[in-house]
Amino acid sequence: MSDSNRSVFTNPSTFILLGVPGLEGSHVWISIPFCGLYAIALLGNLAILFIIKMEPRLHEPMYYFLCMLTVTDLVLCTSTLPKTLSIFWFNSREISFSGCFTQMFFIHSLTVMESGYCVVMAFDRYVAICDPLRHSTILTNSMMVKIGLAVALRGIILILPFPLLAIRWPYCRTNIIFSTHCKYMSVVSLACGDIRISSYYGLFVAFAVMFLDLFLIAVSYTQILRAIFRLPTKDARVKTFGTCSSHLLAILAFNLPALFTFLTQYFGQNMPHHVHIIVANVYLLVPPMLNPIIYGVRTKQIRDNLVQLFTPRKK
Repeated sequence: MSDSNRSVFTNPSTFILLGVPGLEGSHVWISIPFCGLYAIALLGNLAILFIIKMEPRLHEPMYYFLCMLTVTDLVLCTSTLPKTLSIFWFNSREISFSGCFTQMFFIHSLTVMESGYCVVMAFDRYVAICDPLRHSTILTNSMMVKIGLAVALRGIILILPFPLLAIRWPYCRTNIIFSTHCKYMSVVSLACGDIRISSYYGLFVAFAVMFLDLFLIAVSYTQILRAIFRLPTKDARVKTFGTCSSHLLAILAFNLPALFTFLTQYFGQNMPHHVHIIVANVYLLVPPMLNPIIYGVRTKQIRDNLVQLFTPRKK
């Protein structure tokens, strides 16, 4: 056993993020796709925000909720990727004790918020298709602000116990985290005490958020599909369903990596450790990168403005 693993730490001043153990020699190569995905996520989401702000036709509930999702994506990937790239490029592995718990809080709370905004956008599509005459009266500006704040507060309240529980344990085994960022269970597993409360609460949040939100989305789209199939013509059904396609793809882009990450974390003990770490990073990068592409390609108003934004004007 190495000296670092035999050392005694009592709430160390810093943690050590190892990056991707076993693939240290490939860190620079691994950083290339990560950096590319991060750049796409930044440029794409900033472009979406700029277009929605500048185009009056997009000042509608669906696009306001898309702005909330976009801001969440930007903060989520920025809370992890700069530190990850500094590990890959400069071997800067130290992160302060408080910085680690702060990063942990941002990662998990923003993930819960993103899931919540997917539910809110499903509700918006439900009202727009099933009760279009009342859409503007139900989703007023004040109501959208209240919904957005409620989603944000849910993420904060559910995840606030994570750092509060984690910080109370004595860390006396090692300060080495086998990852590129401070995930809840990666940090808590280093503690010396009985961490069952932390483990049970982490499972509770994962199941409550993932399955409750998926259930609410499924209920919304069941009603939406029933309304679509009642439309008299095939063209009307296709056109109406097309207004939901971007949101459905965004749901898949978020939930499929989330489900895979959850299953590999709790039931993939036989998988190589570096696979767990890469999957966890992909999960934090793929939705922020895909969402602007999905909405840019599938939404005509955004697509047209994107073309104008990146096409030089003729003199």
